[in-house]
This record gives sequence, structure tokens and C-alpha cells, in this order.
Amino acid sequence: MKKINIGKKEIIHFVGIGGIGMSGLAQIMKMMDFKVQGSDLSTNKNIENCRKIGIKFFLNHKKNNLRNATIIVKSSAIKSNNIELIEAKSKKIPIYDRAEMLANVIAFKKNIIVTGSHGKTTTTSLISKILSEAKLDPTIINGGVINSIRNNAKFGNGEWAVIEADESDGSFLKLPINFSVITNLDYEHLDYYKSFEKLEKSFLQFLNKTPAIGKSIICLDDKKIKKLVKKSKIKNYFTYGFNRLSNCQILNVQYFQDKSKFDIKIKEGRKKTEFIKNINLNLLGDYNILNAAAAISVCLNLGVNMKIIKNALKKFSGVDRRMTKIFTNKKNEYYDDYAHHPTEISSVLKGIKDFSKKRKIISIFQPHRYSRIKNLYSEFSKCFFDSSTVLLCPIYSAGEKKDFDYSQTAFAKRIAKFSKVQVIIIKEKKELFKYLKKNLLSDEIIIGMGAGSISQWMRELKENL
Repeated sequence: MKKINIGKKEIIHFVGIGGIGMSGLAQIMKMMDFKVQGSDLSTNKNIENCRKIGIKFFLNHKKNNLRNATIIVKSSAIKSNNIELIEAKSKKIPIYDRAEMLANVIAFKKNIIVTGSHGKTTTTSLISKILSEAKLDPTIINGGVINSIRNNAKFGNGEWAVIEADESDGSFLKLPINFSVITNLDYEHLDYYKSFEKLEKSFLQFLNKTPAIGKSIICLDDKKIKKLVKKSKIKNYFTYGFNRLSNCQILNVQYFQDKSKFDIKIKEGRKKTEFIKNINLNLLGDYNILNAAAAISVCLNLGVNMKIIKNALKKFSGVDRRMTKIFTNKKNEYYDDYAHHPTEISSVLKGIKDFSKKRKIISIFQPHRYSRIKNLYSEFSKCFFDSSTVLLCPIYSAGEKKDFDYSQTAFAKRIAKFSKVQVIIIKEKKELFKYLKKNLLSDEIIIGMGAGSISQWMRELKENL
């Protein structure tokens, strides 16, 4: 970890403060009485949360924003030709990546670092909820807004911090670890890693960082993680999953309209096996049961009473954009979800099908990044099997240059062929509203999926239907 000397008189400027991770760190530092400010190209909910606690915000990137700044923290999304970074270099103001600053800020806490290709936001939220119910008052920095606190960050007075770690740019390797969680490993962020082998190597480094007095909580259902464990130097890990060899084995799952129920069997070494029955969770899908099992495993290893754990899971009110119900109209239910990877999409749709039975599922999908579609083209074409209809929206480039090899029509045909589903091409937002208004019947489930502007589109539906 790179040591940063930060005094309370420093003025810390965040370039790209509107990002979920940047805004979370900025808020934590403000709550620690540091002088914090930031800039971005537009406002959003994250920036509004920063403003509420007194963080000064500059709209657009300008030289003058740095007039009083003494330290710069930059988002990984900020390019080297950014006018503020150029100005900071000319004025010799120290510039740090978010992960470098985060590592220094949380070095004073005992840290539970949560990573994985999928599920880390929900898992972080679940652990945070349990520790909060246990009166441990954790510091939280999450990749999504936790509904119960209406924010993605909270500074706690307790000794523990629960941190979602971003593996997308390798920055998760910079964070100090006491306990770690690895939910899974998938073909993701290959635009950064260039090969799956390099991604795998980074996860192995992360696993090996767990200290002897700490513990790594890992999912035994994930074949790629099992492979990593065999290569790992550490032996202080605790496993969870549906796999019968797991230390925390999931049993007897039942799904209802708006909740799940399951049992777990706890076994470690030659100790006595313990059965814990009737755990209620206000989430659906096998993937969310796995996230809950990860949270249970962490908290049991910290010594939290099972009664407190069960009560916390029963009260958990979810995470924004994780199967978030937006509204109901003419008996049709509208949901919003962050799913933008084939594994996430298929998991979400299966979760819906588990409780919806024969109800029609209409997926509104906005592809995210040309590079992701290109790297996982075949996987995307097969992940909509549980959907009745797919409305394929224009791709959200997330700043990437247009890939002229990408064809929305060809992609639609591929999905239709391999997911065996009707695919409707949507060219713009107004066309989506018009199609739904004309074609929706009753008692259908409509879910928007993607990491771009689709969330806003789904919320505008309420006014347009």
C-alpha cells in the first residue's frame, strides 16, 4: 500500500466524483472531517448525497476548480488528457487513484473486502446489514445504494469496515485485508486484463493476500474459484454454497412471491455439524441465496449470534437496481436491474421464473460497452432463455468508440436463434414507450436490464404508459 500523508488542512479534490465508488469515498472522508470537494460532467443521485453532507461540487471539469486544491483523487474513468489532471500536474499537486486513497483511509479499520465478478454489491450490503443489527456500527463503502440507509456509504464508529472491491482495473489488490469474500470468477473486464489468465492471476493474488489471522470466504459452487483454491498458498478459508462439501451448505430452498426461505448446515473440520433452519430473505434467486450464505459465513466467523443474523436477513430491504420494483400498472409489474453480463442476466431471469411460474417475462435489454458484447457475443445470445420477449435497445457505449462491426440486427437474430425467444429491435427511447403501450397485455413482468441509461428509461415509463 502506497502511504499518503493527509492532514486535516488539505483540500482534497475528486475528479469524477459522481461515480458510485468515488462518491462513497468522498463521503467517508468528509465524515472523517477532511475538506473534500469534487467535479463531474453532470449531476446524479451520488452527487446529491455528497451535497447533502456539505461537499462542494463543481459542474464540468475546469482549471479553476483546482484553485485551492492540495490533493487530487481521480476516478479510473478519467482520461489522462483531462483538463484538471493536466492542471494538477502543472501545479505539481499530488494525484492519487481512488484505490490508493481508499487503502489509506480504511487502514485504520479491520476490513472485510468483498470482490467477485457478480454479486459483490448485494453481498456487501447483506454483511453491512447484519453487522449493523449486531450493533457493531461498521463503515460501509458499497457499489450500490443500500435501501435501508439510502446511500452507498456510511462512516461507522465501530472497528470493522465492509468494502466492495473493484476488480475491473486491478485496484482491488491495493486494499488491506482482514477478511475477504470471493463470490465467483467469470469472463469479465477482459478489455482491461486482455486475457482470462491475467484476470485469474489477479484473483489468486487477492486470495493470497488474506493474512494468517484473517479468513477468506469463498464460493465452492464456482468451478473457477475451486481451481484457484488449489493453487493458493493460504489454507485459512471457509467455503459456502449448495455444494455438499461446503462449510456452509445451503439446503431446502423455497421461493415465494417476494421472499425466499432456506436452511443451512454448518460444518468445519471435525467439529459438530449444526443445522440452522427457516432463514427468511427478502430476495429471490439462487444467486441471492448464495450472496446471503456468503454474508452468513462472514458473520458467523466474526462471532455474530445466529439469531441476530436471521433477524437482519429477514429485515433486509435490498439494494437499488437489484430487482428493484418500480411500479405496477394494469397488473403488470415493472422492475429495474443492473444485470449487464450474461451470467447476471440468466440468473435474474431464472430468479423471476422461480416465483412467476407461467407469467410472461418481457426483458428490456440495453447492451453495455462494445468490448463486452464482442468478448461475450456467444454467451449473450444464450442468456435470455427464460424470457418470453426481448426488447433489444441501442448499445450504451460507456465512452468507448463506436465499433462498426457491431450490428444490432445481427445481434437480435443471434439472441432469437440461441435463446429461442422473440426479439424486437428498439431504435430509441420513444420507440420503447410506444411498443409497450401498444403491445402489453396484463399480469406480465417487465424488467429493464443494463448498466447505462436504461434505469432512467424504466422510471420514465411510469409517466408514459
